[in-house]
Amino acid sequence: MEEKTDWSRRSFLGLSALGVLGLAGCGDSGPATPQVDVQVPQALLDQAAGLRGGSAGMLSQKLYSEAANQALDKSLQVFAQATGTTVRNDLVSGDAGDMVAKMDAEVKAGTSRDLAFVSDRRFVGQLHNLGALTDVTDVVEEMHKLYGEPATEANNYCVFDGRWYAIPYHFIAAGMYLRKDWYQEKGLPLKPHYTWEELRDNALAVSDPGKRRFGWGLTVNRSGDANGFIANVINCYGGAIADNTGKKVVFNSPETVAAVQFIGDIYTNPKYAPMLPPGVGSWTDSSNNENWLAQILGLTLNQFSVYADSKTKKNPVYANTHVFNGATGPAIDQPLAFGESNSFVVFKGAKNPELAELVAKYMVSGTALLGVAKGAPCLVNPSWDKVWDSDPYYTSGDPAFPALREQTRARLPLTTKSGYAFPQAPSPGEQAATAAYLLTDMMQSVIQGTRPADAVASTHARIVQIFEQQGYKQ
Repeated sequence: MEEKTDWSRRSFLGLSALGVLGLAGCGDSGPATPQVDVQVPQALLDQAAGLRGGSAGMLSQKLYSEAANQALDKSLQVFAQATGTTVRNDLVSGDAGDMVAKMDAEVKAGTSRDLAFVSDRRFVGQLHNLGALTDVTDVVEEMHKLYGEPATEANNYCVFDGRWYAIPYHFIAAGMYLRKDWYQEKGLPLKPHYTWEELRDNALAVSDPGKRRFGWGLTVNRSGDANGFIANVINCYGGAIADNTGKKVVFNSPETVAAVQFIGDIYTNPKYAPMLPPGVGSWTDSSNNENWLAQILGLTLNQFSVYADSKTKKNPVYANTHVFNGATGPAIDQPLAFGESNSFVVFKGAKNPELAELVAKYMVSGTALLGVAKGAPCLVNPSWDKVWDSDPYYTSGDPAFPALREQTRARLPLTTKSGYAFPQAPSPGEQAATAAYLLTDMMQSVIQGTRPADAVASTHARIVQIFEQQGYKQ
């Protein structure tokens, strides 16, 4: 996802002639919106009868696939027209570092939108800690009756003191991808998961710079992908930013130092230079997608955006992709892969909370979600169990779907030998420290010559400062 700090507005008006204003990035040359006959269920039309003429403001976390963004627009247009309401939708990149601060400032100023969907793992804890969210337990309980259980991770990231403060919308699986043809050429096995050390060694084995084959497609430069990579290695080695309560910083540990040593060696040891693609040290979030689609990488870690792109654009790399759940390390023998959901939140002081909740209930299921899911295959998936059975697309649309559905049912938590249980309790401090790119800054300092133990110690101190700013005294 490209980093973008300005918010682009799309407005959908419930009039006889729909007004669609300022469709940023959606010109005639854009990708075709998936052909889905979007309908508003009669039950929701009945609930909306008393809301006709009302309006709601919505903030959307920009999806990597523009076709999916267009499909989301179409769903909102249909809803607005059918209900006689107005929905104003703003797009924002999840990697805009000031996103939470801007949302909180608007809530405090009384100028916020009514609802938003954001990553529950990355943002809901921070927003709840700031007092910016309303309790939506009644909505979630209603949806439980209709759609069964949501993805298990949502019970961790959306629930505080037994109450729901976010409504699971769509599930985003964790995934890693390798070039199965390159592995097969070298006689390397295709497995459900590998250790991080195996992935490093295999990446070197399949690399051939003369053929523009670079086995290691992971960066430690400031980006969401790098944050995820670094944190995953640290956790697999037995380290963590915070303890299981999410309140106490435990970052500075021998396990974290060992993980940082392992990562740093990949980018500083001449032995591994042949497997590093040119420019990897300055990659942003879109760079590994672009290089994977250019067919020069042997391995990358990404949400399923890169997989969706290769499929929808008919890139040959799609047929040569081996999807696996992730890597293991000294502290755990199964991947820490449980994904996250983009989830709807309703802001404190929402001017039309009833309409906001109705929009959320509409978007999570049926044809409103189906169009978005087809626009971003395997990236946008149902969060709710019974929605998986609502259309043949979710059961037979791609070979990866069965594994993706199983990830939504993961038995959690997963516990490392060091006693950390993942996913941990939602931690505003951890979310804020990650958003501040402390992990990537730490790795950059190691690459520039700082001893891993010293880099970990100084990063620990910075994390403590952020936790204390969040109200957690250390």
